[in-house]
Amino acid sequence: MTRYNAPFEIHVHGDVPLREDVAYGQIQDALKPLWQYAGGRSLAAAAESSYEDEPGIRFDAEAHVLQMCWTVPGDEDFRQVIEEACMGLNDIASAGAPLEVSFYDTEFDEEDESSEEEARDDFMMCFVGPTPAAIMQVQRDLLVQDVVHIMERHFDAAELGDVVGSIDKLFTQRFDALVNSMQLGRPPRGHGGGSSGHGGGRKPRHLH
Repeated sequence: MTRYNAPFEIHVHGDVPLREDVAYGQIQDALKPLWQYAGGRSLAAAAESSYEDEPGIRFDAEAHVLQMCWTVPGDEDFRQVIEEACMGLNDIASAGAPLEVSFYDTEFDEEDESSEEEARDDFMMCFVGPTPAAIMQVQRDLLVQDVVHIMERHFDAAELGDVVGSIDKLFTQRFDALVNSMQLGRPPRGHGGGSSGHGGGRKPRHLH
């Protein structure tokens, strides 16, 4: 249903690469939490943004990319909705991708000088991908980008190799811990004497 006087304008931004075999119906199913939240009966009915200058939710069939630059009125409950949508996108994504979700306080009046209240603006990052490794890869790449950007104010890029290596080590440890946790409770392979490798697919790039 339409949310009148919603406390936030919520903006979702990001591009998600999709598998080449994905059809529009699968995209609609994956994004059902979003278009239902917006009060639409289908993805097409809710794909337009609250602002005309934003493209909304679009599928580039030639590039196989889901493009999102979409604003909807809402509340804090949108956090659960976007998480459910991300779970759906995991099933059809071809690579890891970030989604930026911004909450803008519609009730805050910055021109009201007598008000002592601060805007309740907030921001969250969501990540989607076909595997945990793909998701961790894009998380790693964004973190390296942010850290290097900040530290280049004080150091040359060539001096930051150890910093990037430390970030890679942290993500490698997290990935290994995840793989190990996925093995818990599974029966051993074969009948004794079998290998007990990690399994779970390849590690993310750069995570050595």
